Amino acid sequence: MAHLLGADRVTLALGTRTLLDEVSLGLDDGQRIGVVGPNGAGKSTLLRVLSGLQEPDDGRVTRAGGVRIAVLDQRDDLLAGSTVLDVVHGSADEHEWATDSRIRSVHAGLLGDVSLDADVATLSGGQRRRVALAALLVRDDEVLVLDEPTNHLDVEGVAWLAAHLVERYRGSNGALVVVTHDRWFLDAVCTRTWEVHDGTVDQYEGGYAAYVLARAERARTASTTEEKRQNLLRKELAWLRRGAPARTSKPKFRIDAANALIENEPPPRDQLSLTRMATARLGKDVLDIEDASVAYGDRVLLHDVTWRLGPGDRVGLVGVNGAGKTSLLRLLSGRQQPTTGRVKRGKTVQVAELTQDVEELDELAGLRVIEVIESEKRSVVVGGKELTAAQLVERLGFDRERSRTPVRDLSGGERRRLQLLRLLVGEPNVLLLDEPTNDLDTDTLAALEDLLDGWPGTLVVVSHDRYLLERVCDTQMALLGDGLLRQLPGGVEQYLDLRRSATATAASPLDARAPTEAAPAAVSTADLRTARKEIARIERRLSRIADQEAVLHQRMSDQATDHQAVIALDAELRALATEKDELEAAWLEAAEIVG
Repeated sequence: MAHLLGADRVTLALGTRTLLDEVSLGLDDGQRIGVVGPNGAGKSTLLRVLSGLQEPDDGRVTRAGGVRIAVLDQRDDLLAGSTVLDVVHGSADEHEWATDSRIRSVHAGLLGDVSLDADVATLSGGQRRRVALAALLVRDDEVLVLDEPTNHLDVEGVAWLAAHLVERYRGSNGALVVVTHDRWFLDAVCTRTWEVHDGTVDQYEGGYAAYVLARAERARTASTTEEKRQNLLRKELAWLRRGAPARTSKPKFRIDAANALIENEPPPRDQLSLTRMATARLGKDVLDIEDASVAYGDRVLLHDVTWRLGPGDRVGLVGVNGAGKTSLLRLLSGRQQPTTGRVKRGKTVQVAELTQDVEELDELAGLRVIEVIESEKRSVVVGGKELTAAQLVERLGFDRERSRTPVRDLSGGERRRLQLLRLLVGEPNVLLLDEPTNDLDTDTLAALEDLLDGWPGTLVVVSHDRYLLERVCDTQMALLGDGLLRQLPGGVEQYLDLRRSATATAASPLDARAPTEAAPAAVSTADLRTARKEIARIERRLSRIADQEAVLHQRMSDQATDHQAVIALDAELRALATEKDELEAAWLEAAEIVG
């Protein structure tokens, strides 16, 4: 494979902190590199150095002659007054790009809901991100460098981008380097992983799953080596301490060897532990949405939605941007009232909501991290032990120095962790998480998932992170933009299938400039209404089946010693399972009609 660019003993410091310490690595044609590591470790800095946007303090970056590099930064540099067409294609004439199938694919994948004549200042954050991505993907550069490209993209956008990059950088068509915290994306796209930490870059073969396995194996090997080193260290130190009078006569090489062992003690990696705090007991009734609608003027986001959330339910919510996911969470939290219908709350329900708005901490900007938590609670009981606020923030990755840092000086990831900690100290029994993975690194995400694995309360997660949804949620539901809430027996993949079906005949902005073939006959209004009623009926029945199954399981547990009773109850469970399979098949058929 041809060498495209590389780093040779590159060093770069920010103030007194060394982000890159004599780092050497290379990028070859055909490679797709995923870059991971803790927030603030230097991932974005590495990308800027490799792409030539920042000069290292020492060392050098080498590039093959004529290599062109395209960079997507985390910053939004789109100028107000520019149209989407200006940003994506510049001054190029339409005939230069309109006949290129690859460019048409980019338009369809990223700009389907964006007018090419729109001023970029009028676009949403997600639309601006997609326009910036499209502007890079229509170009023909050998190296593509992307810093958090999935930020502001929905599940559908992330899936399209992954498929496009894999197809484009297959074989010897250039190389890709991408920083992202989206583990599903890393697995779907990347062939190698670079982990940036403590001034170094460790390299692993494969995507995220392979990286995790390899890192675990390295840790196991390192622990074995460390155990042997510690045994040797104890022997050397014991030898040095034997009898002060004899110390001066000890061989110098033995003293030097012992001192070397002490000096080579590696610093511990940052440890993060999200603590399972006490959770208030939930009653039988949690949250019931009954025939609720939410409208803003003539725009209806939610239409006659009925949804029952029970104790211990774990639901992932996906949907197109603007379909009403955040509004649905606001209904559940009580921050918003429905236009029609109602929301019933159980008497023991204590809701905590993690919003996307990290600016909510701005009013606390002058407080230190420890003071923010102390203002909520000075101590909390964890696993039968009382922890002070200082001990609590340390478990969440804020060491003594960072716990004294004012909120205004925290990074995005640290602010997100502080938001989460403020929620948990309140000991809620219902958690509503709106895009909880924003700004969190992969190690923090793993710790968050470990926490949620043992969460005994009710959980609702809105996220574009498929890895998180599939890891911590038992069921998925979707808002497709038509005001209805659907169950997804097939999970996120079923949601993507439904979206592909819904958009299969829709014309892209590019196609709209030329005559198109006649679209297939539309489904009649009566058929749509019938299908929607069928979906609502099936979902109500599936909810009742879930309740019946829970009751039967409890009865089986109570009558475990009664063999005949257990057989009868098992037969009832099997009958319910058969009915559930039939209902889910009918649901899929109705969902295809609704689209």
